Amino acid sequence: MLAGGIADRAALRERLRHVYWVGGGSGAGKSTIARRIAAEHGLRLYATDDVMADHARRTTPDGAPLLHRFMAMTMDERWVSRSPDAMLDSFHWFRGEGFDLIVDDLLHVPREPGVLVEGFRLLPRLVAPLLSARDRAVWLLPTPPFRQAVFAARGGSASGFLATTSDPERALRNLLERDRMFTDVLRAETQRLALPALEVDGSMTEQDLARRVARMFGL
Repeated sequence: MLAGGIADRAALRERLRHVYWVGGGSGAGKSTIARRIAAEHGLRLYATDDVMADHARRTTPDGAPLLHRFMAMTMDERWVSRSPDAMLDSFHWFRGEGFDLIVDDLLHVPREPGVLVEGFRLLPRLVAPLLSARDRAVWLLPTPPFRQAVFAARGGSASGFLATTSDPERALRNLLERDRMFTDVLRAETQRLALPALEVDGSMTEQDLARRVARMFGL
């Protein structure tokens, strides 16, 4: 779907011109900001985190080899025994597997009143060809201290899936480092593609950040 010719890409951009995109690093507050903007401006919300399980079921080992390799791993193999570099390089969503399913879903969502899609799976290099205008997308880039504070507020390694590993503290360190590197990748991509991005360091309230993103969208 995404590999068609110039005419196909132009047609796809036209079909998605009602879509606003909020990507960024994990823990940046994308979901909260998107919910605020969608509620205040009457937009339909599409959260990519919510459809990950469905998308995994819709893939095949040939079509999404990294995803199916990840699904076959134990929790320790996923989060404890591998280096953050290996985790970054092999994480399926970071490599764009399943992005075509996001696009397919969006093409079947009613155009009115507009759609706000959010999630870390919105890689700049994949979203850029779909934009009818640069001001239809923004990436939120959390600083490491901000992300650490978010995880601490959520209970750190003692809660969630990390608690099911044999070494939750190491799993948390690996996860934080992997996601720090992922945010650096997003920062480099948005700069290279001249796409809008905002550093999230806690200096703005959620309300102020939501208002700033809405203004960037022209809402």
